[in-house]
Amino acid sequence: MSDTMKVSLLGLFAAAGSAICFSIIDVIVKFLSGDYPLYQVVLLRSLVAMPILLLIIVPLEGGYHVLRTRQPKLHLIRCCAVLFANICFYTGLAVMPIADAVAIAFATPLIVTTLSVFLLGERPGPWRWSAVAVGFLGVLIIMRPGPGSFQAAALLPFFGACGYATLHVLTRRAGGADSAAALSFYPSMAFLIVSALVGITTGDGRFAAGDNAAVDFILRAWVWPAPGDWWLFVALGLTASIGGYMVSLAYRLCEAGLVAPFEYIAMPMAVLWGILVFQEWPDLQVWLGSALIIGAGLVSVWRETRNNRPVNRPRPRSTG
Repeated sequence: MSDTMKVSLLGLFAAAGSAICFSIIDVIVKFLSGDYPLYQVVLLRSLVAMPILLLIIVPLEGGYHVLRTRQPKLHLIRCCAVLFANICFYTGLAVMPIADAVAIAFATPLIVTTLSVFLLGERPGPWRWSAVAVGFLGVLIIMRPGPGSFQAAALLPFFGACGYATLHVLTRRAGGADSAAALSFYPSMAFLIVSALVGITTGDGRFAAGDNAAVDFILRAWVWPAPGDWWLFVALGLTASIGGYMVSLAYRLCEAGLVAPFEYIAMPMAVLWGILVFQEWPDLQVWLGSALIIGAGLVSVWRETRNNRPVNRPRPRSTG
């Protein structure tokens, strides 16, 4: 196996690992969202994730000098993109059925593949476009979005998908010069700072009107976590730190259009969590959709091992 192939496979395994981590995050947030406002969950998650990143991941990558960057403006845009994506997706989730919101949000890989053509100069071939399309079809088969998807609120998770896609494409662009630890560090720091500011300014709940579910989810009063919930926040922070690093590594090592289909692995994982945690057994459509999703990812891996071409890594100019 050539070095190029090894790098690509490492990136794809990282993409798969990040999708699994984010599916775990979804399960934990589902447990916590009924009792805690969005940015309190984000702050407590960040307070756990940041020490793991700084004390374990960064030293393993070579030390704190790997956090230096020559392109702060690019990282600032990345931070704005992920913050925008989070607030749009979770607000949409609060005001519309979860199946519809998640199905719309899984437009992210399609948007990533499209943006990679214009912003990164990548040229996804018919196999990659087909893998993305088949994976997206699998998502639609599982989620079966109903007429409620075609309402104004549906724009929120779609805008969230646009934000996540922008983050991933810019991660790929920044990856030519910055480490995966640095790519993970700056969004994590943004979450920590912004969530703390939201807590200081709105944590007493004085801006929560109570007549709008989306606004209430963001602005409701912060409360001291119950003793039994602390382990969930710790698990959330641990998973977020690992998942954030792995997705940064994936987009740093592999072309964005190649990594994108592996986002869909989160859907079969959702089926698994439904069985193990909520005792929800999937029907035939779920199994069919999962088979399409997994098959699309395996086709991408097979084509990458057959192509064995050099990795096209962007070399962005300094913006600092």
